[in-house]
Amino acid sequence: MANNTELLRIVDGIARDKNIEREAIYTDIEQAIASGFRKHFDTEDVSEFAVRLDRQNGEIMATRAGVPLDLKIVGRIGAQTVKQVLIQLVRQEERGSIFEEFKDKVATITTGVVARFEGGAMIVNLGRAEGIMPKSEQIPGETHQVGERVQALIIEVRDTPSAVKIIISRSHPDMIRRLFEREVPEVGERTIELKALAREAGHRTKIAVSSIDSKVDAVGACVGVRGSRIKNIVEELGGEKIDIVRWNESSQILIGNALKPAEVAEVSLCFELGRATVVVNDDQLSLAIGKRGQNVRLAARLTGWDVDILTPPEFRAGVERLQATLRSMEGVTQEHVDKVVALGLIDVRDLDEVGVEPLVEEVGMVQELAERVMARCSAEAKIVAVEQEKKKIAEASAKAVVKDQPRDEGVLAALGLISRPAKKAEETEPAVAEAEGEDGKLPGALETSDGGGSPETVVHQLIQPSQAGELSPEERAVHGLVAPGTDYTAYEETATQALAEGLVRPPQTHTEEPR
Repeated sequence: MANNTELLRIVDGIARDKNIEREAIYTDIEQAIASGFRKHFDTEDVSEFAVRLDRQNGEIMATRAGVPLDLKIVGRIGAQTVKQVLIQLVRQEERGSIFEEFKDKVATITTGVVARFEGGAMIVNLGRAEGIMPKSEQIPGETHQVGERVQALIIEVRDTPSAVKIIISRSHPDMIRRLFEREVPEVGERTIELKALAREAGHRTKIAVSSIDSKVDAVGACVGVRGSRIKNIVEELGGEKIDIVRWNESSQILIGNALKPAEVAEVSLCFELGRATVVVNDDQLSLAIGKRGQNVRLAARLTGWDVDILTPPEFRAGVERLQATLRSMEGVTQEHVDKVVALGLIDVRDLDEVGVEPLVEEVGMVQELAERVMARCSAEAKIVAVEQEKKKIAEASAKAVVKDQPRDEGVLAALGLISRPAKKAEETEPAVAEAEGEDGKLPGALETSDGGGSPETVVHQLIQPSQAGELSPEERAVHGLVAPGTDYTAYEETATQALAEGLVRPPQTHTEEPR
């Protein structure tokens, strides 16, 4: 028997530091001492030894088959066993405590300190445990240093035999949601609801918000006075752009809002295909699509629709071809055509995708007519696909020809599209030598008989008749060595295309100041 009040104080300290119940530690001590006795007596019978620790005074009593035992007989080896078993049991209790603590924090933001990097993963010290942020959960392009404080979202907690694994993330969409709940009181109080969210971490996020209180402006409340609220969120995310749009139950209005800042002219919905065809003017096309298609991609994820962007001519061409194909078939009425277009089917390829069933159930065609229409549209869709492929090849070829075509700078200069580059010294030397006088000097523009100065200096390149045969036809034309009236239409087209493609710069006039 032993009376050890110091043991009770040690138990209290462990319980506080590791957030473990004291009763669990008392039980672990009893089990560890019993293991030490089994080791000493070389037995595996777990029921042979009974150990009891008094929770009031720390007295430990041990018996073997009801016979009291002195703890001193455990010996050195048995004491080592008691220590190892106790450490193992306490670690298990601590792991269970950590798991219970963090499993309730899933989907919440926590703050930690960057401890180290293991491969591509970042290990963050969260206090009693370490969080693991895999490379896939980090914001692309964002860097952190050891010792830096970071905020992250807990997305998963796993209880493994070795340790509790806490997976954290900064790229998860819910990270945005939790930041808004923290920075915007109306969102935290559920006065404003985040109806939908689409994110490409490190680049841009789109959020659709609505308010249950008509007096509260959802978008304005999220932005804050002079952007104070949204600014804090953007800074936390390293400058990631955030678009806040107004939610609407109408999919057409919502899609238009989601494509902001582009202005939408028309939205046609096809529920059969889950596709929204959006018509925008030419000057809004690049805004609607966004850099590398980012704007339309996020709008599609935000709204749940497959979004296609078309210009008015492209939209009209598809509808007109579909209508012409349908009208050419016997048995198809104008009412049928109108119903097909009203379903959001604006191209023969759309009909090829939806099949016969909508034509029968929604449009009202008989089965035989619907099958004939489908066969005709399917054939027409193949023709359209071939035409578009040829168009793409032609455009790519024309672009490649313009880029690969050598530039005749003489012709472009003659057409006034570029400034003629100054000749190098070695190129002008023969002409200069022939024009020199006995003193080896060229007559300068300022060397006039009356001693006056010329207002501007003009450099002329001397072309001798002996050199004319070495020039190209274009250069001959520039220097006036061919008869006027020569047709330069082909050269004009090439020069204009080169200017449009950015292969040359517009001419610039340089005038020297009087000396």
